[in-house]
Formats: sequence, structure tokens, C-alpha cells
Amino acid sequence: MDKIRFMVVSGFLGAGKTTTMIALAEYMDRNIGKTAIIANDLGANLVDTSLTQTSGCTVAEIGNDCICYQMDNTVDQIRRLRDKEGATFVMSDIPGCGVGALDHVYHTLHDDNADEFTLSPFMVMVDPERLRMIMPEHADINLPEELVYLLKLQLEEADLIVLNKIDLLDEPTIERYMGFLHEARPDIPAMKISAKDKTGIPELAEYLTTHETALKNFSVRNNQEFADAEAKLTWYNRRLYLKTKDGSKIDCNAVVDDLIEGIRMGLIERKRNVPHLKTFATSGNGDFNKASLIGVDYDTEYAQEFLRDHKNMRMIINARAVCESRPLARLMDDALDEVCDKYDLDCQVFFTECFGMADEGR
Repeated sequence: MDKIRFMVVSGFLGAGKTTTMIALAEYMDRNIGKTAIIANDLGANLVDTSLTQTSGCTVAEIGNDCICYQMDNTVDQIRRLRDKEGATFVMSDIPGCGVGALDHVYHTLHDDNADEFTLSPFMVMVDPERLRMIMPEHADINLPEELVYLLKLQLEEADLIVLNKIDLLDEPTIERYMGFLHEARPDIPAMKISAKDKTGIPELAEYLTTHETALKNFSVRNNQEFADAEAKLTWYNRRLYLKTKDGSKIDCNAVVDDLIEGIRMGLIERKRNVPHLKTFATSGNGDFNKASLIGVDYDTEYAQEFLRDHKNMRMIINARAVCESRPLARLMDDALDEVCDKYDLDCQVFFTECFGMADEGR
């Protein structure tokens, strides 16, 4: 039996891991071989909505947890995608910062399943805004120093560093960023892409399908500095359904915008921040809204907005916040209540989790 290739996409919060997987899968499925994605959190909904309408790529989901801690499930998913879907290449994202995935995922697969899987380079994605935090100018985007440590740590873990969102930069700035990466990590190859514009995707796909991981001996187990950094962050995931009480169609883009603005103001009031907030809302038939916020001082970014009004929508909120779990849960509830009152909406919440790595029982 031929080995199937597997790759993990890790990286900075909000660097565009999901969008990059979509761009890669679309290109590889058409030009290299059958490609599949195992996506976490709202990524599964996003890639399924985007891909199934434009290509034959297959999307699988790993619940709401990280593949690092569901390795039996991950192996079963890869085998199913190979045997039932004919996939020759499978990629998966890691929620949040993803530090430690090389240890937990790649080394585990190599030790236990080397006869089945070829492991492509462990790819760490960076984006221009957060990369500036560790560049000489030390840009201050109101995030704690511990998060800077996590950003640097991810670069050490990488087999390949990919600078995304170059569509936002001019050529001299791109070269400055790439020069920094080459100087900071001269032992690690670096590439530049725009997942949005598909720039650099063919070259990246070629590299990933012709190279393998170096299997670095990298671990953050029993690392107190890493534990202290993770303790600053809280995970938040919610799945819900909203509908107008009178059955009328409304501007759902305004609902999303007001909800994010309510979350932003709640964080500002508590002097907290959110380096990674993503929302995905859909009313079916391919119409969806994808939004992101990389900090309370930034404008909300929309990868796509609803094209028409709707009377209902399913929604996912996913965040990693520099905020304690209890106040974060309260401000999220307050923002949702305000939106429901303003637009006269019924809300059904299907799932919520909010926890910090230091929370008791975690």
C-alpha cells in the first residue's frame, strides 16, 4: 500500500491557516492528487462551505479539541480519507498557537505509524502584523510579553515558515519581512504567499509534496515558561442559531458587526484583549459571513459578507483571549443578549466552552 502524506499547519493566531488550507487543497486536488482536510473548530464549517462548491476536496472534522490530544481519532480519520475518499494528501490545522504539535503529532505518527504515513514539513504560518512584535521595531499591539514568547517559540518548531497576507504589503516591505525571517531562523526555509489571492500557492504545494519533516526534537512538556504563557490565554468556542421572531429578513451582516463590536467594548472595559477572534455565520445556499478581529485596537476584517438579507443563521464564535475565563464568558453573553434585544432575535445555543489552561480541572 502506498503511503499517504500528512501535514500539520500551525502558526500565529489569525495568520490565515484555514484560508491557506483551502487554497492549497483547491490547487493540489486539481494539479497533484486527491487532497483532504481535517479541520478543527469553525474551520470545518468554513472549508466545507468554500470547497464543496468549488472542487471535489473532502473535509473531515475533529470535534472541538486539538488533534494533538485525539491521535487515535486522527489516525482513523486519515485512514478513512485514504481508503474511502482516495486521498493521497491530508492536511490539518492546529487551533490557537499550536506550540508542541510537532512533539505530540509528528513524533507520535512517526513512532507508531511510519509504515503508513509520509510526514510533510511541519508548516508554521506567520502574518505581518504579529510578526512585527518580534522584529527590531518591537511593535506594541497591546498583547502581553508572554505571547511574544509563544510567537518566537513557534518559529523554532517549524520545518517551514510561511509568511501569509503579502497582498497587504508592498514589495520592499515583503523583502524586509522575509529578510528578518531568514536572519532570525537561518536554518529554516521561508516562503511568502497570499492565500487570499492564491499568490505563491503552486510553489508552496510543490515544496510540501516533495519534502519531508526533519522531525526536530522539540517539546514544551514540563516547561514553566510555556505554561505561564499559556495561562494568559483563554479558549472560547460557541455554536448557536439565531432567527428573527417575526420571520422577517434582516441585515445579518449588521448583526455580526454589532456582536463583534459588543465583544470588543466588553474587553476594552475590562482592560483585556483578544489576539484571535473569528466568527463564521451561514444561512445556507452558499451565502456566509466570515469575520475576524486581531485585537481591540483593530477594525473588524471581513473575508466575506452575506450577499443578501436572511431570517436566520447558524453561527460559530471562536476566540483566544487575553482575559480570564469567567469575565470572558460574561462579556460574550452580554454582547449576544444586546444583539438579540436590538434585532428581536431568538437564540438557541448548541455548544459553549470557555476555559483557561490554568483553570482547575483542565
